[in-house]
Amino acid sequence: MLPRAKPPRCRLPFTDEVRMEIAVQGSESKFRQLAISSLDDFVFGVAPRPVTSRRGVVIGNGVVLPEINFTLPPIDISQETMPGILVQYTEMIDGILKRAVELDVPALMVEFEALPEMTVQPAWGLEITRVLAEKLAEYRDKRGLKASLRLTPNDTREMQRPPLMRRGKYWDGMVEFFHKAGEAGADFISIESTGGKEVSDEALLGADLRAAVFALGVLGACDMEFLWDEIVSACRNSGILPGADTACGFANTAMVLADQRLIPAVFAAVVRVAAAPRSLVAFERGAVGPSKDCAYEGPYMKAIAGVPISMEGRSAACAHLSFVGNIAQALCDCWSNESVQNVRLLSTYAPTVSLEQLAYDCRLMNAAARSAADARRLRDWLVESDAAGDPQAWVLRPDVVLRISREIVKENSSYLRTRRAVQAAVNELKQAHDSGELRVAPREIPWLEKLAREAAALPDREKEFLEEMMQTPLTKKFLPDQYGLV
Repeated sequence: MLPRAKPPRCRLPFTDEVRMEIAVQGSESKFRQLAISSLDDFVFGVAPRPVTSRRGVVIGNGVVLPEINFTLPPIDISQETMPGILVQYTEMIDGILKRAVELDVPALMVEFEALPEMTVQPAWGLEITRVLAEKLAEYRDKRGLKASLRLTPNDTREMQRPPLMRRGKYWDGMVEFFHKAGEAGADFISIESTGGKEVSDEALLGADLRAAVFALGVLGACDMEFLWDEIVSACRNSGILPGADTACGFANTAMVLADQRLIPAVFAAVVRVAAAPRSLVAFERGAVGPSKDCAYEGPYMKAIAGVPISMEGRSAACAHLSFVGNIAQALCDCWSNESVQNVRLLSTYAPTVSLEQLAYDCRLMNAAARSAADARRLRDWLVESDAAGDPQAWVLRPDVVLRISREIVKENSSYLRTRRAVQAAVNELKQAHDSGELRVAPREIPWLEKLAREAAALPDREKEFLEEMMQTPLTKKFLPDQYGLV
């Protein structure tokens, strides 16, 4: 049996009246003030707490690095197909690293996001990790290329509903992956965790703000404590770094639904901000960054925790579309393509093409960063090009991020922080629309008032909110004991 971190207890004793006695957050927040308080200091490439990997790659110390992510084209993943899959990963990483040397990339982040089958059968994912790590070592020794490997196991717990979050075969596979990642050659462990997603999915489809706050600020945050204690313990035992989490399954799902006009963009923007306190839990439990590229809440992590962040935007159009293609770059320390399939394009294979695009983007940012004034000027152009066009871009404006972050750190539990974040986000959107700075689709204007009412109605006592939510039909979607609600 692999060692496991002692699980945090989120004690919420039930009686027949479903009375909740204490807050979900297991311990008081460590972040009570901003790591970055001045807009002049809030810029790409620089973070108050830079990170150095065991391969010597420094992130957040003045240079923006490309972070390349790649995956397979549609293919059956099985024991029989694994030899061919290993060949594909070998060819992908070889093409990427060769082009990085040719383009004189100063250092590189490589992310391997394990597919579900590769986490259910961790031996498969670990073998791919070894293949990638060996190639990184080869190019370091022979060509002098500095590169680090971020391993992102898939959160397979949601493959059954209601999910078992703390036991069972899916959890066991993830734990094995965590504890063997260092030996396989990873530098960082990250994850796109899904605690609370079974409630969030319904909340998003119904544009239900109260349920979204419950999913993110209560269930998601409690799962983050348990999960990240395990990840940090695994990293400590193997001498690698705990990277970060992402609310991809929550806020990015909302972004896609808004893009399809299934929910309002103003609602998706509020969900984006509501995700920040949940993702912050990873750093409170010991994560050090860089944040995950698909965590568009990253600027809030940088402002509050001072950690370096990876972001994705226009260079991630190979994976998904968005309305935040430039503004997402404004504060990044790593610049990512999200993920691209191994398919042939006119020039060469897509992963190598993505690396080149990222490398040139980073060249531009690093040229600007030679002057603080030029760095701020480029940042502001990136912001100005997107911010007024969509509410989801507006909440990524550096000045907006700092104002909302100041509100978030006034509270010391995840629920209260999520409540405060939601209220501050709605207020920012309303003021920007009223002043004419932000364009909101006419059909969504009534939603601003609706969201303002719903945000204001969120209880200011966590006990009251928990009592209310535990008496709703949402309780049929999740297993309370799997979130420590015993």
